Amino acid sequence: MSHATRSRPPTARLPVVAPILLALLGLAASAGCSTPSEPAPAASPVRTAAAPSPTASPSASSTPTDAAWAQLMTPMNEKALALLTLAADRATEPRLRAFATRLHSGQEAELGRLRPLLARMGLPDTDVHAGHDMPGMVTEADLEAAGAAEGGAFDRLFLTGIRDHLRHSAQVSRSEITAGARADAKQLAADLVTAREAALTELEGLPGAAQALG
Repeated sequence: MSHATRSRPPTARLPVVAPILLALLGLAASAGCSTPSEPAPAASPVRTAAAPSPTASPSASSTPTDAAWAQLMTPMNEKALALLTLAADRATEPRLRAFATRLHSGQEAELGRLRPLLARMGLPDTDVHAGHDMPGMVTEADLEAAGAAEGGAFDRLFLTGIRDHLRHSAQVSRSEITAGARADAKQLAADLVTAREAALTELEGLPGAAQALG
């Protein structure tokens, strides 16, 4: 039983991002997805000095750009892992399976740095973009289509989906390097860009990539 390859029209992924991502990360038009930043203190007629909180809070060196980037990159990697898991098991070409396995390990390692970064910034490890099809984000629809596809159709879906993920995550990471403030976030962003550029170069030489990616 064959399955048609799901096309990705340009309007399929509506860029729904916080205004801070629009202004500082250079993504497409916003349609109401907000990115939490440091909560403002509650209004009070008398302001008294408070003792330092024992829990983590966003660093004074953090900016909304740092927060927006970390809160976008974390779910982007998490969603990509699901597609990479499928590809490592189901891709028809051994080189595709090996590529997916290596990339899976690399993206897991990045999450091992992104999640502590969120904690240091006092931000929750939750997907603030849940329910929106962010550019480069592997969606549930993508995973359903990949799960139903077989053979070459699966390979094409994987190559297209992971190419989009790598491209867009590199794009926003470059913006973090330029506009962010935290040294640890900017260093991680630089490492992510290096890893994605290498992965994209390898991806272009994989079997079936020329036909799938145009």
